[in-house]
Amino acid sequence: MFRLRNFSSSIAIAVVAAIVVALDQYTKAAIQHLAARDGGYYVHLVVPRLLRWTYEQNTHGAFGLFGSNGTMLIAMALIVLVIFWLGFRDAADRSRIVRLAFGMIVGGAIGNIIDRVHLHYVVDFIDFYRIWPNIFNVADACITTGVILLVLSSFVTRRRR
Repeated sequence: MFRLRNFSSSIAIAVVAAIVVALDQYTKAAIQHLAARDGGYYVHLVVPRLLRWTYEQNTHGAFGLFGSNGTMLIAMALIVLVIFWLGFRDAADRSRIVRLAFGMIVGGAIGNIIDRVHLHYVVDFIDFYRIWPNIFNVADACITTGVILLVLSSFVTRRRR
């Protein structure tokens, strides 16, 4: 069911996912260390009027939706991964962009699932406080970028036909 016809596609997706998980977990550990040093609260201005690191423990799903039921959120993440896989597995055999996108989505989902299993919340810290209402993390950014790449690649594929 989850096999790609092309083994190198599976490897490419796994490598991208592993890089995303490593980067996500490293950045979350770093911000947690800074927050622990500062008594559990951390805000650092990175780019004035645009970007700051703001430590937050997020028990909800994307954009604060879906409540704080960690088990349900993990199950939903796994279901969404299966749906994406079923929808894009053939395209992953043909397209590097789709492999990259799917690796980003898988890695991001795994990064947030790791947090939910071990911490019972997701560590968020990227805060575009003047232009975006929610604080997010590397995993969230990769999931969003991956979905955008999948959408764009589907338009390119349709145009070629």
